[in-house]
Amino acid sequence: MTINYKQLTFVREYRGYSQTDLSSKIKGLSQSNLSKFEKGLGPLSSEVISSIIDFLGFPRSFYENSISNRVEDAHFRRKKGISKKEKSNIEYSNKLIGYIVDRMGDSIEFPPMSINLYDIEDGFSPEMIAKYTRRYLGIKDEPVRDIVSLLEAHGIIVVELDFDEDLFDGVSFVTDDGYYVIIVNKNYSNDHKRFTIAHELGHIIMHSSFLVPEYRNKEEEAHRFASEFLMPEDAISNSLRGLRLQSLSPLKQYWLTSMASIVRRARDLKCISEDKYKYFFIELSRKGFKKHEPIDVYIDSPKLFYEAYKLHKNELKYSDEEISQTFSLPLDVIKKYCIPSTNLKVKLYI
Repeated sequence: MTINYKQLTFVREYRGYSQTDLSSKIKGLSQSNLSKFEKGLGPLSSEVISSIIDFLGFPRSFYENSISNRVEDAHFRRKKGISKKEKSNIEYSNKLIGYIVDRMGDSIEFPPMSINLYDIEDGFSPEMIAKYTRRYLGIKDEPVRDIVSLLEAHGIIVVELDFDEDLFDGVSFVTDDGYYVIIVNKNYSNDHKRFTIAHELGHIIMHSSFLVPEYRNKEEEAHRFASEFLMPEDAISNSLRGLRLQSLSPLKQYWLTSMASIVRRARDLKCISEDKYKYFFIELSRKGFKKHEPIDVYIDSPKLFYEAYKLHKNELKYSDEEISQTFSLPLDVIKKYCIPSTNLKVKLYI
């Protein structure tokens, strides 16, 4: 049997086995031979390959694919100090989501990506791009309320995954078949998720289709985009001048952003001094708000990815086992990621 050795590495690491761990589970397999095989430098017997495939539980057809979904080069927000194993788990989960999106796209028609992309090298600033994007999406001088539904309606697929809060914020990338995806950690507060989604939208608009020189700070650009997108200068500035601590709660409830981001916005717009900025964060920390703020703001739930799964089940009449076979994925992966949600219309691809 011919298999893509890179796919074997993918499955092994997704299942959480080192080369030494896997070698100890498979009769006739040594770590050195496995290492050579995964580098494309040496063969393994068909018996050993069959044993590996049976043990890891991915269908044989999966190993004949070639998944790129270059999430390792994507715009990846995560906490510092993450271990290599934790990083691999997150990246492979993201890759599988991208792969599933592509396989779904073989049978259904997702809304086309219709948000304009901009190159800062053409003279646009992140703030200008955020203003143009708000205008295009029909948002006036008001909060961005249904941020997820808004992006999904314009062809950006949003997915929530369950990761430890300290490991992962979010990621954006383009799948092998050209679909735009944002993945966020479902365990963060809603205001944090909203800023992460806006931040990743900035990456998609400014960085997905253009070569970004090394001297530019993509994270800073995405942060500036998100701040203007969620808290436009023209609309928020007056309420930030002479900002007081007791004003943070009502501002958070209105703009649906964190108190911390409002304070940073006030500093960045020069509505408060650097000393006042430091004072606010000292007070937020003293009150225990640095990690978990009071007031849980509104955010709408992702639907497009999960409704595509439901369409396969209800309209195309696939069972989970048939989806597993068609997508060349094990049943546990389908059940882990394809959780049905509420209704959103997607079209059959004829």
